[in-house]
Amino acid sequence: MLRQQDRRQFLRATGLAGAAVSIGAQPLLSQQPSSSAPKERLRVGFVGVGVKGSAHAGNLLAMEHVDLVAVCDILERQCEETQQQAERLGKIIPTAYFRGTRDFERMCAEEDLDLVYTATPWKWHTRVCLAAMNNGKHAATEIPVAITLDDCWKLVETSEKTGKHCCMMENVNYMRNEMAVLNMVRKGLLGELIHCEAGYMHDTRWLKINDYGDGLWLGDHHAQRNGNLYPTHGLGPVAWYSNINRGDRFEYMVSMSSKARGMDLYAAKHLPEDHPKRRRKYINGDVNTSMLRTVNGVSIIIKHDTDLPRPYSRTNLVQGTRGILRGYPEFVVCIEGDTHQHKWEPGTKFLDEYDHPLWKEVNSTPLGKPKHAPLTEPIVKGAVWHYDPVRELRNGDFLEDYRYVEALRKGIAPDFDVYDAATWSAVTELSERSVADRSAPQEFPDFTRGKWKTNSPVEIVV
Repeated sequence: MLRQQDRRQFLRATGLAGAAVSIGAQPLLSQQPSSSAPKERLRVGFVGVGVKGSAHAGNLLAMEHVDLVAVCDILERQCEETQQQAERLGKIIPTAYFRGTRDFERMCAEEDLDLVYTATPWKWHTRVCLAAMNNGKHAATEIPVAITLDDCWKLVETSEKTGKHCCMMENVNYMRNEMAVLNMVRKGLLGELIHCEAGYMHDTRWLKINDYGDGLWLGDHHAQRNGNLYPTHGLGPVAWYSNINRGDRFEYMVSMSSKARGMDLYAAKHLPEDHPKRRRKYINGDVNTSMLRTVNGVSIIIKHDTDLPRPYSRTNLVQGTRGILRGYPEFVVCIEGDTHQHKWEPGTKFLDEYDHPLWKEVNSTPLGKPKHAPLTEPIVKGAVWHYDPVRELRNGDFLEDYRYVEALRKGIAPDFDVYDAATWSAVTELSERSVADRSAPQEFPDFTRGKWKTNSPVEIVV
């Protein structure tokens, strides 16, 4: 979870303020078939257009073949800001829905939409996705798709029943280093995959004590639950590397939490004595470590560490029979041979050699406007959006949105599916169960009901 800019700051920083987006003639997508018919234009409704939602809404408004026709938020002013941005870009003005927390149900029932996208607080993700699919719309959600196993199963069964996609949008899967690692694994650089380590290690104490944005709800989870509450930033890429649900699956997992001290101390230092966020007790362990084993024998360590002072990391360690790589604190590689001498090598040359074709396309194809584009600038096809590390997150955000939109437009299968969404999100409740039972092993549900044995690995074609 990263600090969010307000809408206008985001649009200025990304350069999407005055741009419609077109990425060449190639779809940049897997060519797997889908049950969806191709569509020239996509009609989208968005639920939760504040904080992170404003970024995704900005992406959608910037896309040439997308009409953002409806927006829903509990705050009318958030809807109005999105409407104003659409007007500045010369796009249609989306209808606003703001009659309370469940007005998304009215939007899903009344609007002619192809896709409903949500970036609400976690507890609403499942409800919005179910409302979308049950009203004949595809669904997309910020992470996680659900916080209980029951809700994971509801989403799988509803997607299967309605024939509608339900995708959890994990931006880290599209970041440049993670995609390069995917390319390395696919090309056999590391040999047979044996072990992975990943996680979400990010000091977010400041965020949880805020009285605005994510601070309004995030701390509640840490005060009521104990486990790995946010696994998918680390787990999503690892699941792609190890072909989870596509040749392998998670078989069981165990989880252990440390004691909880960080949030209580931080709240006591930064909040007045009578503040409710200082008075309550935070029970989620400061560091949670979960271990998963796949049917094919790959071991995976996933960590959650957000309540102590520390630098940001996702670890992203991948180990195989021919070598090992690690993404943090710097990208380093050790490959078996005469030259490595059991020492880490800088990963730069490997990143250059194995840069994913998608990212090569990103660096040579129109993806948006240059920085500091005026908000009043008319819609244009776009200028080259060159990669730089500071902008990698925003590029990942944009790519996850663009690729799902284009999959629906082309009538082909998206990179993520409902089984990924359920599987990656299921770690949360399974970790809580294991922690509560002295780290007892938890059997992992097979949401694919055996289809993992024949499903093809994710293949992102340029």
